[in-house]
Amino acid sequence: MGERIGMLALAIGFVLVARRAKLWDKQSLGYGLRRRLFIREMLIGLALGVITMLTIVVIMTFLGLLDWADAATVTAGGLAQIILARLLSGLAVAFIEETFLRGAMFTAINRESGTRAAILLTAIIYSATHFFASYHIAPEQVSSSSGLTLLAGTLHPFSAPLTIADAFLCLFAVGVVLAMIRARTGNIAACLGLHAGWVWVMLVTHELTKPIRDQPLSFLLSQFDGFVGWLVLVGVILQGIALNRFYKKRAQTPS
Repeated sequence: MGERIGMLALAIGFVLVARRAKLWDKQSLGYGLRRRLFIREMLIGLALGVITMLTIVVIMTFLGLLDWADAATVTAGGLAQIILARLLSGLAVAFIEETFLRGAMFTAINRESGTRAAILLTAIIYSATHFFASYHIAPEQVSSSSGLTLLAGTLHPFSAPLTIADAFLCLFAVGVVLAMIRARTGNIAACLGLHAGWVWVMLVTHELTKPIRDQPLSFLLSQFDGFVGWLVLVGVILQGIALNRFYKKRAQTPS
């Protein structure tokens, strides 16, 4: 209940703050591109996101970091259901996070403090929010101090920063790449597509595989989720350089 109330409060607060800060128009939210072009750029981003993340999954498999035994038990119908369901999840996650972070928040910070600050600050916030833990308090243990207990439980991962350092830096790099593309293109179409493609592949991989923890190179996968870590960080940096160049050229080419 607390989680749902928090999500509702965040949604209402976002609308109220965005309107008051004059961030409720399409341009400020990152949707200023014409619909046809927006959809085209989003689909191109989706394809690039899938290709780049699949490349990392292939490398993980080649290095013996993923166990695909569970995938052998999945039927064709079950696989199709997983792929479709995770695509919808990826699109939903991308829509919410990109509208909020690379849309309204990027615009607000950019107006006040410039593009560099907008890239760095949105990337930090994007990474940090992934480490808010789900914490449960049993009904019979609820008291007047339960709010503080819930807050401490939610922020518990930050009490051991070294255990999440690889995942935090990886997600920070993802945030930087997406924010740089937002700055290059002036909208969030490509960001939506890339983000959805990355999440889609990751969710399907989580569904079909298990991380292997007893290999010499297992440290490349994070303890946080068994995926984002040092290996993905290197991949994001290298692919981010290529994506930034790609969108720099694309921004210079007339539509």
